[in-house]
Formats: sequence, C-alpha cells, structure tokens
Amino acid sequence: MKKETLDYVIEKTHVLMNAASCSSEAKAAAQSWLDAVGTANEAAETKKYIAELEADIMPINNLIGFADSEAGVKCFGAELAKNIAAHAREIKAAGAGYCDCPACTAVAEILARKTELL
Repeated sequence: MKKETLDYVIEKTHVLMNAASCSSEAKAAAQSWLDAVGTANEAAETKKYIAELEADIMPINNLIGFADSEAGVKCFGAELAKNIAAHAREIKAAGAGYCDCPACTAVAEILARKTELL
C-alpha cells in the first residue's frame, strides 16, 4: 500500500474514532487496524476493518426508515427524529446514498480507498 494511502486512511480512521456517531464495534475495529499497521497482521486486520466499515455505514433509506420509526423516536426524541428524517430525505434527493454524519462520512472516505488498501 502506498504511504499516501496509508496516511490518508490513518487520518480518516482517527476522524471516525472521534466521531460521536461512531459505533463501539467500528471503534474497536479501527483501533485493532491501527495497532496492526506495519505488522505481520496488517493484511488480516485490514480485511476485518473493511468488513466492519461496510457493515456499519448507514444507507440513506435505512436512516430514513429508522428515524421515522418508533425506535428512532425513542433513540433521538420526536423532534430530532423528525429533523433527521427530513435531512436524510433532502440529501437523498440530492443524490446521497449514505448518512452524512461524521462517522458515516469518514467510513465512506475510507471505503473509497478500499481497493488501494486490499
């Protein structure tokens, strides 16, 4: 892997880990990957990291469905859930395929370099 790609993904991984919206599973996978960089385990951890990121990124339709659901209202509160659903519909109409929260944005940026990582 090119140093430029590695540096970029390391930077975006730190952004991901610092995002309030980052899941504990993604955070753990990110840390495991960072710990493996430059070791014999790097390739295996990279595959695990990519798999976790692909599982965690929130497709826009799933976000809309969740925000509009009873579970979304319980999670976010009625007003915030309504606002999240409206925002998600706006970005979907503009062409977004995924949530644009800080964690999903970082994941999308990392996954854009997936072929360079593997």
